[in-house]
Amino acid sequence: MKAVVYVPCDSGALSLGADQVARAISREAARRDLDLHLIRNGSRGLYWLEPMIEAVTARGRVAYGPLSADNVPALFDAGFLEGAAHPLCLGLAEEIPLLKKQERLTFARTGIVDPASLDDYLAHGGYEGLARAARLNPEQIAEEVTQSGLRGRGGAGFPCGIKLRTAMQTAADRKYVVCNADEGDSGTFADRMIMEGDPFVLIEGMTIAAMCAGAVYGYIYLRSEYPHSARALNAAIAQARARGYLGSNVVDSGKPFNLQVRVGAGSYICGEETAMLESLEGKRGMVRYKPPVPAVCGLFGRPTVINNVLTLATLPIILARGGAFYKNYGVGRSRGTQPIQLAGNVKRPGLYEKAFGVTLREIVYEYGGGTASGRPVRAVQVGGPLGAYFPQSMLDVPFDYEELAARNGLLGHGGVVVYDDTVNMAEMARYAMEFCARESCGKCTPCRIGSTRGMEVIDRIVARRDQSANLTLLRDLCDTMTNASLCALGGLTPLPVLSALKYFPGDFGLGDDAASLD
Repeated sequence: MKAVVYVPCDSGALSLGADQVARAISREAARRDLDLHLIRNGSRGLYWLEPMIEAVTARGRVAYGPLSADNVPALFDAGFLEGAAHPLCLGLAEEIPLLKKQERLTFARTGIVDPASLDDYLAHGGYEGLARAARLNPEQIAEEVTQSGLRGRGGAGFPCGIKLRTAMQTAADRKYVVCNADEGDSGTFADRMIMEGDPFVLIEGMTIAAMCAGAVYGYIYLRSEYPHSARALNAAIAQARARGYLGSNVVDSGKPFNLQVRVGAGSYICGEETAMLESLEGKRGMVRYKPPVPAVCGLFGRPTVINNVLTLATLPIILARGGAFYKNYGVGRSRGTQPIQLAGNVKRPGLYEKAFGVTLREIVYEYGGGTASGRPVRAVQVGGPLGAYFPQSMLDVPFDYEELAARNGLLGHGGVVVYDDTVNMAEMARYAMEFCARESCGKCTPCRIGSTRGMEVIDRIVARRDQSANLTLLRDLCDTMTNASLCALGGLTPLPVLSALKYFPGDFGLGDDAASLD
């Protein structure tokens, strides 16, 4: 009987030597004259265990990791193909505690299926959501998504059902679905994991959105730093088209939908939806004025449904299992699950999909294991480079849209970055302004000029030059950026700055003066 071994092809695992491990396994099997089938799967998101391989046995898939190519001969000697004991054996993959404790809905197949095989996707429940969507009318699809409570996982948290219904009800000769895969926030990697580990779920989700909105064409706007994702998506699109899941008559529904990957030029601002549309149209990526919103007047002036990878990849399970099923997860107005990307100074970095309501303390300590340095946690930034910093005393905050917003934070794309007590928070606040200045499209003055002036004011505060006046100036500057910037880049940059000042005034050489910024 042919032995089967899974070795991840995920970019994170590749950076840790997964390709070398795969080649070593193939060489060792050939040397021992063993009939072995090696499958390159996505990562399960337990990055501190990567490269983590899995051997298919009579008991199930037995995991081993973290591995290097040098470990491979000893694995064969121990009998890992039969799931034998070894110092790097992790047991059955499905029983690994930090996998078993998750609620995997969007990531149900990631790390399990062969991302290059449509048949494997179908064997694990793929395209069940599209099959049901094809039996419903557009209003019924929109209602199912609305009932699920799904909100945009890209950062804004806007109800997905409203976007779909708006585009559906707007008359036009052509409509579009655009996936915003320009995942540029530091500490985030969930979109990439989906595209490299389960690309068909994104294609299926976009097709469902197209059926609802009446769109005939779609684009995946991908950041240039993701070449592995581009290859995986293009291969999956070709298979889907060849098998009738894309094309002129999707699953015999009589409805057309075609899909194409477009690679951006590396601009952070193109993660903003209207700047992304400008780039797709072949123009410089600059923010558009709103209204009109893209669902009414988007790509090439036509109604356009825009969502990020995680949002669109969640539509298949909602249509397959029903909106009520998905709504059973989560709390309050934050329904379903959130793929949490845990990074920074943490022992167990990775992706953890949990229902909304888990606390930051659980995320950092129960899942992340505390800091990798062993030093105390000092700050946790939630929501990417524009997210607020939370001190150790605020880690009991539930991870959901409303609870974070109530504390002047944001959930963003679900990134959580951990810092120990050696971090200088004044430097981090200055970096937020510097990041905004570097990545601004330049269209609006508050973002373009305000961020540069912000760096200068923070420098003067830290240098103890006329601190009281400069604190007042920084407060006014942040207020202007928040309320007058055209998009979230300038509008959210004050969040990390003001939170750092509020909770860590000593790093700025301040005492109680920082309280005036509340």
